[in-house]
Amino acid sequence: MSADAPLVLVVDDEENIRFLVESGLSLAGITTISAGDGRSALAAIAEHRPQLVVLDVMMPELDGFDVLRRLRESGDKTPVIFLTARDSTEDRVRGLTSGGDDYVVKPFAIAELVARVQLRLANRTGAIDTVVHRCADLELDTEAHRVTRAGSVIDLSPTEYRLLDVLIKNTGRVLSRAQLLEHVWNYDFDGDSSVVDTYISYLRRKIDTVEPKLIHTIRGVGFCLRADA
Repeated sequence: MSADAPLVLVVDDEENIRFLVESGLSLAGITTISAGDGRSALAAIAEHRPQLVVLDVMMPELDGFDVLRRLRESGDKTPVIFLTARDSTEDRVRGLTSGGDDYVVKPFAIAELVARVQLRLANRTGAIDTVVHRCADLELDTEAHRVTRAGSVIDLSPTEYRLLDVLIKNTGRVLSRAQLLEHVWNYDFDGDSSVVDTYISYLRRKIDTVEPKLIHTIRGVGFCLRADA
């Protein structure tokens, strides 16, 4: 295992799927370990601390949603990409609103999955210049991955952070739900944008607990981050 290579845990109860995903990631220079069930996955995460988890949803006993729930409840924010045959909008939204970072449906192109993994790893570990974005007393430090308002640290999930990152970099600009889906989730929900509204509400509960309110809904258009009403 290279000391410099990112480590990805691949979790699937089908051995052939694990082999396919691990082979594709290995060819891209990514080190992998694998687990065949949910309990083994939790043990592997605790022992090896991977930078990302590719997680199957439909597994016996402890499914992917349960694994993710236990991770998030324990405070573990390791990025998770769901890999599943369940392709309904309801399942996709559930996967992302439960703390998942992406959702890939079987059958899938291995090149697409590898690209999604590389994107998440780059967002998490890539070297970036220190930039602090501000809107009123709200600050987002890109290097420290730290958000504060009026000097108080705000704890955000990975998806909440990415959503705020897009909003604050476009302060004063109205962004449509489709634009937010594209830039935050890199995913097309076939016209169903309810996941955006869900995460906007999550952000409001954490960001807009004091005045002035910064997150504004522009009816029929989208959302905007700005200090004025």
